[in-house]
Amino acid sequence: MKTPAVFFDRDGTLMTEVNYCSDPSKVSVFPEAAHSLNRLRSEGFKIIVITNQSGIGRGYYTEEQYHQVHQELLRQLGEGLIDATYYCPEAPEANSPRRKPLTGMVREAEAEHDIDLSRSFFVGDKAADIECGRNSGMLATILVETGYGAASTKSQPDFVAKDLTAATNYILTHRASLPLSSQ
Repeated sequence: MKTPAVFFDRDGTLMTEVNYCSDPSKVSVFPEAAHSLNRLRSEGFKIIVITNQSGIGRGYYTEEQYHQVHQELLRQLGEGLIDATYYCPEAPEANSPRRKPLTGMVREAEAEHDIDLSRSFFVGDKAADIECGRNSGMLATILVETGYGAASTKSQPDFVAKDLTAATNYILTHRASLPLSSQ
């Protein structure tokens, strides 16, 4: 049976935005992140991180530095909260089908984790996140006003949330009307 998921952007959504973060000591997970992810997991959602990391393709940091930053994110969140992470290291001019707002990373997650996108949500702080969720056929997109979200005027999310707690409340409220499984 396919399961719903909540797809999260990383920088500015789960952790404080640090322009091209390459240093694990600069990782600061939002205080409500672990609790929000726990609530969603307890309700049967898979948690998937989808992140553009063009700093690798631009030569600002290495893939090893990306992995070190990501490991620190996982450490601060706590063990076992994230089911999978997908990242796109290419710079925008590479025109990668994996780079948000395109859906390559979401489609990989859908296939590898048996996800029902029509019962899933995308949470992010940029227009590319909202467009990616919409392009993937997700139930709803949520723009958080953390990171770049407060200044984002290009996206048209289904809901604007001040933080992850508000986003989680929206998801759990709107999930109540969903069927328990896809047909």
